[in-house]
Formats: sequence, structure tokens, C-alpha cells
Amino acid sequence: MLFRIGAVGILVSVLTQVLKHSGRDEQAFLASLAGLVLVLMWIIPYIADLFGSIETLFGYP
Repeated sequence: MLFRIGAVGILVSVLTQVLKHSGRDEQAFLASLAGLVLVLMWIIPYIADLFGSIETLFGYP
């Protein structure tokens, strides 16, 4: 999971730099935003499982 997040980060960084140097700042921003949303969609189920585990650990119904 960490390697996938790192790979997306590297690809988004390279794509953002290429787009900024070609004068397409809006597309660079959208590419970085899309990378952030993609990573968040991968992480949200793990965060939900973590909170579920914490609830069962402390005995909340």
C-alpha cells in the first residue's frame, strides 16, 4: 500500500512539473488534486477499519 501511494506521488509530481513548465498551471493543479483524491479513496477503508477496531477495543456498541 505504501509503495502504491509513493508511486502515485512520484507520478503526480512529475506530471505536475511537466505541466507547469509547459504553462498549463490549471491542468497541473487538477492533476495533483486527482492524485490526492485517488490516494484518499484507497486510504478511507483502512481508516474506517481502524475506527471500527478502536470501537470494539474499548467496548462501544
